[in-house]
Amino acid sequence: MAMIPTTPSEARQKRLPHILLWSVLGVVLVGVVGLGVWSVVWEDPIKPSSSGASPAHLPVYGSVPDFALIDQSGRPVQRGDLEGKVWIANFIFTNCPDECPLMTAEMAQMQSDLAHMADFRLVSISVDPDRDTPAVLSEYAERFNADPGRWWFLTGDKRAIYRLAAEGFRLGIVDPAEPSHSSPVKGKPPGRSSSSVDRPAPSSVGWTTSWPQNLRSWLPSVEPAAAFADHGRAKDTLHSTRFVLIDRLAQIRGYYDSREEAALQRLRQHLQILFRDG
Repeated sequence: MAMIPTTPSEARQKRLPHILLWSVLGVVLVGVVGLGVWSVVWEDPIKPSSSGASPAHLPVYGSVPDFALIDQSGRPVQRGDLEGKVWIANFIFTNCPDECPLMTAEMAQMQSDLAHMADFRLVSISVDPDRDTPAVLSEYAERFNADPGRWWFLTGDKRAIYRLAAEGFRLGIVDPAEPSHSSPVKGKPPGRSSSSVDRPAPSSVGWTTSWPQNLRSWLPSVEPAAAFADHGRAKDTLHSTRFVLIDRLAQIRGYYDSREEAALQRLRQHLQILFRDG
């Protein structure tokens, strides 16, 4: 017959093994739940699919709409000219004294590093088409040894370019000559303003996502338009300093801050995934 504790001290000693057991089980449970949450949030978002059939782990942010612009040689360029190609796009202007030359130099490095990829293209679109004529763009392209067959510098109608940047690429852009603007966030989707952009945004804004990317996107919410070139001159156009990765179906697969080395490394990794998986 079990002895019944007769004092509070004896009762505490009797309960101590049970308390220790439940404490250990609680710690284990918290650890398992924490590991699960960590794996959902920080799991490598660029891990290729096991089937190897498609780059399923790269998010799709939407599709680039059709456009009609002119390259540095005066040749008309449309989205259809890039179908079947993997390409990187950015927005610059030739009179930019700081961020744009750095972005263009990085593009030149990628042109050199990926010269063996026949289906790779680079596209730099001017946000100052009034000054950036094909002749001006041609001279600018030559400064960076741009191959006109692989790297296009585009110009055209200003309103069409700004609409393409804001609505097509979902990148921020502001015309200083436009009196109605109040902040440099035209075309900016919802989200925080300081995160890097390589993960999918919530599906509620019209971008396709899949689980667990859906959950992952809500936790560190990000958006493509966070980074702007700060030229230090009020008259200059404010534009995003992101590189945009587009696949062979004209789908946007990633945004990368051109000023962050880690983001540029991710861009190169994602390029290899698209080249490999189609």
